[in-house]
Order: sequence, then C-alpha cells, then structure tokens
Amino acid sequence: MSTLVEKLTAEGDGTSAGFLNDLVALLWPNINVAGSNMTKEIADPMFKTMLPGPLSSLHFTKVDLGNIPIVFSNVLVTKIGTDGIKLDLNVDWDGKSDIELKGEMIPSLGVKGVELHGRLSILLCPLTDTIPLMGAAQVAFINPPVLKLSFTGAADIANFSVIDGAVCKVILSIINSMAVLPNRFFVKIDANNDYFKTYYQPLGIIRVTVEKAWGFAEEAQTKTRKLFSKLTRASPDCYAKVDVGAEVSWKTSVKNNTTTPTWNETHDFVVTDFDQCITVDVEDQDVGSDELVGLAVTTVKEILMADGKKELGLVHKGKETDGKLSLSCQFFQFADDSSSFSDSNHKGDGLLCGLLTVLIASAFGIKGPREELNPSVVVSWGSKHRFQTAVKTDAPGTDINNPSFDQQFRILVTADMVGSGAESLRIACMNKETEIGGTDIPFTDLLKAPNMTLEDKFDVGNGTTVRASIRLSGVKAATMEQTALPQRTK
Repeated sequence: MSTLVEKLTAEGDGTSAGFLNDLVALLWPNINVAGSNMTKEIADPMFKTMLPGPLSSLHFTKVDLGNIPIVFSNVLVTKIGTDGIKLDLNVDWDGKSDIELKGEMIPSLGVKGVELHGRLSILLCPLTDTIPLMGAAQVAFINPPVLKLSFTGAADIANFSVIDGAVCKVILSIINSMAVLPNRFFVKIDANNDYFKTYYQPLGIIRVTVEKAWGFAEEAQTKTRKLFSKLTRASPDCYAKVDVGAEVSWKTSVKNNTTTPTWNETHDFVVTDFDQCITVDVEDQDVGSDELVGLAVTTVKEILMADGKKELGLVHKGKETDGKLSLSCQFFQFADDSSSFSDSNHKGDGLLCGLLTVLIASAFGIKGPREELNPSVVVSWGSKHRFQTAVKTDAPGTDINNPSFDQQFRILVTADMVGSGAESLRIACMNKETEIGGTDIPFTDLLKAPNMTLEDKFDVGNGTTVRASIRLSGVKAATMEQTALPQRTK
C-alpha cells in the first residue's frame, strides 16, 4: 500500500504519445464532424442564456475545426484501486478553423484559429475479463484549460474585446461544467456496464486558509486611484478569490484601505486529483469593476509536499511583481465514520464535515405509452439541495419504460445539516414535470447502514423502482503515513 508521501512523489516524467497522435490524425475528419455538431448543439443555447444584451443572439452558422489535429504528450499511466486505470496527458491544439457567428445588430464574425492547452485525465474502469475489457471511459481536464480564439471581422466592431471575452467565457463555462474535475464526460464502452463500479470517489478535502498579502503596493491601484493616492495616500480595498478546479469559487472578506491585507480566513474544497491547481486572485474592490492586484497559483500536491504552507508570488497581467501571498492548507481524507459530523473542528462557515454522493443508475417499471414518456429522476435533500438527471426521450434502441441515467450528484455536508434534525433524502421519479412516485430515506438509515452506504432498487411507488447508490462519508485528517492512494504503473 502506498503512503500519501509516496503518492505525491511517485509520478515523474511521462512518456510520449506517438501512437495516440497517429490514431487521432487518422480519425480527425470524423472528430471534426462530431466536434462541430456538438459545438453548435451545446453552445448556441448557452449563448442565449449566458451572453449579455444583444450578444445573446450570437449563434454559429458554420463550424469547421480545420485539418490540424489535437496533439497529446507527457502520458502517465496509473492504476486506481483494483479495477481501473487512469491516463494523464497534455492536450495542445493550435487549430486553423473556419467558424462563423452571426447575431442581431452585430456584424458577422469569423474564428480563424482556436488555441487550447490543458492536462487531461482519462479514467478507464471498471476493468473486466471479457471484451472490450473495460466498462466505461470518463474524460476530464484536471484544471480549467487555456482557450484563445482568433477572430476575423473584428476591426468592424468597436467593442470587440468585450465580445472576445464574453464568448471565451461562455465556452470555458461549458467546458468546465462538462469536463473539468470534478465533472467528467462519461462514455459507456460496455453496454452492460454497472455504473456503480465506474464511479471514482474524490480523494478528500483541502482546507485552504488565505493568510495575508503584501508587497504589491501600486499594482493594486487603478489609474484613478494612483492619481488619487498622491493626494490622499488612499490604499486598495482587497479581497481574495480562491478556485480549485471547477469547484464553486470562494471569496474572503474585503480589507479596506490597506496594502497589507490580513485575512486568516478558511474554506474547504473537494479534491479529485492532487494535480488540481489552487488559484488565488487578489482583487481591489472598486466602483464599476474590480481591479486585479495579482494572481497566485500552486497545486494541491505542491503545497502538501511543502508541509501545507507556501509563500506565493503574485503575477499581474503575466508579469511577476514584488507582491506576495501566504497560504496554508490541511488535507482531509474521506472515511466511513460519522465522528466528524459532531467534531467542533469541522464546524463553521465554509467548513465541511462530510460528503453525500448519490449515484442514479436506472429506473424500472415506468408505466405509460412510449410516446408520452419523458422520464427523469430528482434527488433532493431539504429545500436547498435539488438535482435532476437528464430527461430521457423515446428513440430507437431506447427502453423508455426502463431508462438508464448513469449520473452522479454530490452534496457537500456541513455540520448544520447533520444534527438531530437532519432531513431525509428524497428520490423521486418524474415524467416531464409530474412526479410518478418518490421515497424518503431517513438520515438515520444512512448512519446505520454498513459503511454508511445504501445500494438498492428503491421502491418509489406505482410499481416503479430506481436503482441508486447513496454513500455518506465523514472526513479525517490525513497524514503522510496513511494509505489507500493509487500508484503509477511501471
């Protein structure tokens, strides 16, 4: 069994991906067609809801990704658990595309180039003894990738930079929500794959404390404030925004009128991969729009190897500054133990005492004519947590009366959610907007279940059942001597 320190130090340089690049080059015409169709189908509706004002009318009229394929490199192969393989590899694409966008009151725009860089993680699990030897593939960027678009026709648009930033932001938002950890793009390889054996539990929780920043002085100030400071010695009003992968961002409080802000504020993030970046944006709160003071970046692995404490340099618009930020972290692993639910160390704003994971595999026995059914499953815990699977539609080869969903939902558990008045978890099967039936699972049933896990076909009424796995996990501090972490294969 590997220790935490062995895991953090085991992965060295990766190998080349020549064979994979050869394969992608041969498949690129097919990837181009599939990727172009997917881009239009997913992005156009998102533009309508996420782009501001007239920009919301933007839509793709043509998408051709060009003839330059994506290139992979630096491949690491890791065994996970007893029945899975993880591939980590760099993704670089400098595509020469032919993309057109149109919108109301906006001149036609073209995209002649797409640049994409990131680190991809591919899970192949579970492994089986029959062809195709694996149940499914799950693909995700470990961290949000870098995306750059090269527009044509931009000279005719006065506020082109606004369009460039807005379009890139929406596309990155789509990528983050679908394929940046903890989100994974799921592809079933074996039609008989058991989804419960496919899910890969997160590694644990990183407790991040933003301590203080200093040394940035004038970098924090807008042009207006630079002039103003000469007269009044005004200082910035700073806060820090922290991101870990595609987890929900967190902001510290604002420290007013100081170039040496001290926060000492803490927040918990779920960690899915030790190579996930911890990104801290220090901002100067200002009227209209906030100003960037500096950006600090480390990884979960780097800070844990530094005994959980680092002094990071602040970068401003790609350039190093004299600014510094001090950050400290503590790592907690998940455990089949409820003691953390009442532990005072895990009580407080932004702190987690556990994780609830619900896997929805399929539903059975939904009654009604095929043409009238659009089933889904809703998972809810109290009034604040509600999730819904994809709504299924009838199609050739689909058993709409017994649909598969293969989706997971995750609820971050805080101390106020698990006391004596803890609410029940509810699983309901829906047809369109109408509930077919539902069942409540008392929190005490989860606490009493073996390993705090219930896995069953839950009877929701009217002859319908939902196959689900519900896992409740507590947390405990991880030390360098603790085990159960994957190792790289030789």
